[in-house]
Amino acid sequence: MKQLLDLKSDFPILSQKVNGKQLIYLDNSATSQKPQKVIDSITEYYSKYNSNVHRAIHKLGEQATLKYEEAHEKVANFINASKEEIIFTRNTTESINLLSHSLQISKKHNIIVTEMEHHSNLVPWQQICKETGAELRFIPIDKDGKLNLKKIPINNNTRVVSVAHVSNVLGTINPIKELSKMVHQYNALFVVDGAQSVPHMKVDVKDLNMDFLAFSGHKMLGPTGIGVLYGKKELLKKLHPFLTGGGMISDVKKDVSEWADIPNKFEAGTPNIEGAIALGAAVDYLENIDMDEINKNVKDLVSYLMKRLLELDNISIYGPENGDRTALVSFNLLDIHPHDVAEILDKEGVAIRAGHMCAKPLMDILGVNAVCRASPYFYNTKEDIDHLIKSLKKVQEVFAK
Repeated sequence: MKQLLDLKSDFPILSQKVNGKQLIYLDNSATSQKPQKVIDSITEYYSKYNSNVHRAIHKLGEQATLKYEEAHEKVANFINASKEEIIFTRNTTESINLLSHSLQISKKHNIIVTEMEHHSNLVPWQQICKETGAELRFIPIDKDGKLNLKKIPINNNTRVVSVAHVSNVLGTINPIKELSKMVHQYNALFVVDGAQSVPHMKVDVKDLNMDFLAFSGHKMLGPTGIGVLYGKKELLKKLHPFLTGGGMISDVKKDVSEWADIPNKFEAGTPNIEGAIALGAAVDYLENIDMDEINKNVKDLVSYLMKRLLELDNISIYGPENGDRTALVSFNLLDIHPHDVAEILDKEGVAIRAGHMCAKPLMDILGVNAVCRASPYFYNTKEDIDHLIKSLKKVQEVFAK
């Protein structure tokens, strides 16, 4: 097991300088950096066994198919699922779109999301409600950035409750196990957006009793363009495919087609083979460290980040108190636009996110147009956070003139 000391040397991009300053990358909630082993897995695929999967008898095709199927197995084990319950998609967004179009929502149904959702877990449900006449409902948040479960608008017509495990703005860790019990009491389907949780903590789909889980590879050391939709086997078998074509059929006649077994039924066309293989390599890397260690490390960094940010004058921090959050901290400096903050930080070599975070309804609730977001990962250090604070003080000095 790899020790969680300074792992930056495993990530070639982190050794570079930006604007003459050592890169301090604190935008991991947008995308994580990639260790050399993940990069090497892509190079190896293209240089040694580049071929299509599930189609060829030749050696290259067999090796590519084996590695692709191994990736399904690795991801399944990572979240305590079975191999056939893992569908590869492009990203979390596509996973949720696949689901929203496959669940046969009708006018009699209502769908529930929360007020803290990323657009990827709001707009697909919003659109399917417009298409079908179903009603879209919201679980409100309280002033501390936590869900108010006393006001969950669920009833016997609720078809789906879809919730972020961790808010990409507030850092709130939502009570998934408690929500699961509430949702299943009404025989509704429970969907979890795990984009901000799966990279940072052990997520056990059986223990948490999720019906579906969506997440992205690029936020957990993998490449872009590869995502995952987990679904309980018995539910996936009942769903209609979202995309049709080659690779997802068992038989085709002139007037009718029969679908392949899961997960192939939902993986039409040539998949992102190298992306899946590299995601498998990312899972190997994470498991070699241990997700409990990563979770502890990230929480410690976030706690330190919160403590240091609170030393600054004229700062607003959004979300729960220290200890009730993970992965990220969103904030604003008084009378300084987040884009100006991010631009000056970039000149100091510090990368953060600034904007509405693809969560505009939440911005409206917070009463702001945009925020700054710093999001450490396990390869960051307290020294990185110290450099961020030093740079934020420079921002305030610039605007004080």
